[in-house]
Amino acid sequence: MIMKIVQSSGKRKTAIARAVLKEGQGRVRINNKPIVLVEPELARIKMLEPLYIAGEDVSSTFDIDVTVKGGGIMGQADACRMAIAKGIISFTGDMDLRDKYIAADRSMLKGDTRRTEQHKPNNSSQGARSKKQKSYR
Repeated sequence: MIMKIVQSSGKRKTAIARAVLKEGQGRVRINNKPIVLVEPELARIKMLEPLYIAGEDVSSTFDIDVTVKGGGIMGQADACRMAIAKGIISFTGDMDLRDKYIAADRSMLKGDTRRTEQHKPNNSSQGARSKKQKSYR
């Protein structure tokens, strides 16, 4: 018997998530921890959004193992969400589901290209464009 396995990845800012989908009973684990134990709750809800959109009949046919590192809590949640959504589409091959994801939120399948601006030379202050204040008096 050949087991179907699909790998997918998602990125958000500096967070990178890798998801592995295998045939199973619908278990979801984030960094080897069941998703029900993931805190804060808002991040958990964001990670589970692709499964809610897909429906219980689809999401109960496979197990999802996600490894995520880098970034902050919400960046990791968005990266997980993208990896899960891409993996479900690859696993099922359902283009109607892909359209549902894009209609709900395009960032589930397409990454956000925004990055922090690079600091300019001769600028020892904090930001990318900030300058030292001058006083002429």
